Amino acid sequence: MPAKSKAQQKAAGAALAAKRGEMPKSELQGASREMYESMSEAELEELAETSRKGLPEEKD
Repeated sequence: MPAKSKAQQKAAGAALAAKRGEMPKSELQGASREMYESMSEAELEELAETSRKGLPEEKD
């Protein structure tokens, strides 16, 4: 499932970094915190690796 917007891709990247221990969970806010709690590392990786080229800033 590729990311549908740049904001979603960025949030997934932050949640993935927290899952991997590269940043503290306490720094997550909003969508990235929800993603951290509800998605597996593999799901986050799939969203985060989506190319940002051609994606809208935010989903309508």
